[in-house]
Amino acid sequence: MSNENDSIQNWQSDGSGVERLQAIMCALRNPETGCPWDVEQTFDSIAPYTLEEAYEVVDAIERNDIDDIKDELGDLLLQVVFHARIAEEGGLFDFNDVAQSIVEKMIRRHPHVFGTDGTGKDKTVFSSQQEMKQAWERIKREERELKGGDSDIGTSVLDGVPVGMSALVRASKIQKRAARVGFDWQTIPPVLEKVDEETAEVREAIEQGDSFSIEDEIGDLLFAVTNLARHCRVDPERALRGATTKFKKRFHVMEQDFIRQNKELSSLDEQQLDQAWENAKRLLNKNTA
Repeated sequence: MSNENDSIQNWQSDGSGVERLQAIMCALRNPETGCPWDVEQTFDSIAPYTLEEAYEVVDAIERNDIDDIKDELGDLLLQVVFHARIAEEGGLFDFNDVAQSIVEKMIRRHPHVFGTDGTGKDKTVFSSQQEMKQAWERIKREERELKGGDSDIGTSVLDGVPVGMSALVRASKIQKRAARVGFDWQTIPPVLEKVDEETAEVREAIEQGDSFSIEDEIGDLLFAVTNLARHCRVDPERALRGATTKFKKRFHVMEQDFIRQNKELSSLDEQQLDQAWENAKRLLNKNTA
């Protein structure tokens, strides 16, 4: 790690973009001359911003907005530099350690490209994509075991899936891990039957009026639907984002229609709202046809 004097660089220098970004972060975090907001931040306090920036990168990609992709990747990189700077100040690690860690991981996980010792020689030869995936999982499992130390409990194939990620993404990852060791349905019909079963259990819980059971059964239903998405090779997170975007567009069309009529949505009954919703759907379908 660099010391404090070495890390405080001139952001107006001719260094690389990453070097200048690190210098800017160092200046922002300076207790005496920096930005008070930046100085008081911690790993925990900026974690939500890190997640938000990752989602904004995905949004830019889905909109195929190249300029936005570049800008949002920059915002995400800033989060990495921010976390690394906080760690460096605490004597934990620095940005170079972060980069070196992923370099070593990529070399270790690609013996068919970099060789088993990282020199590019004696490359591992896989006979199929399946064999390569199995090796990838074996290497990751060994990494988890090393992190687990000498625990007598052992490590699970489900370990290492972050609790803080999106619930849909986490559910899908957990299901994929289980499927890799054979715990999975082989066809879609039984998955659909499971969705139907969980839907019926939600209805039963609602009829009983048990709020705890309702939440529990809705969780089971969401988990089953996520499993269905996986079997259909659909990203559940992306599918839900698409459905939400579609809802937003239709609702906006409906809103604008009533604004033109000088009517308030809140003044309409359920039948009128349903009719307005169907009109909005038809209008959008017509415009996209």
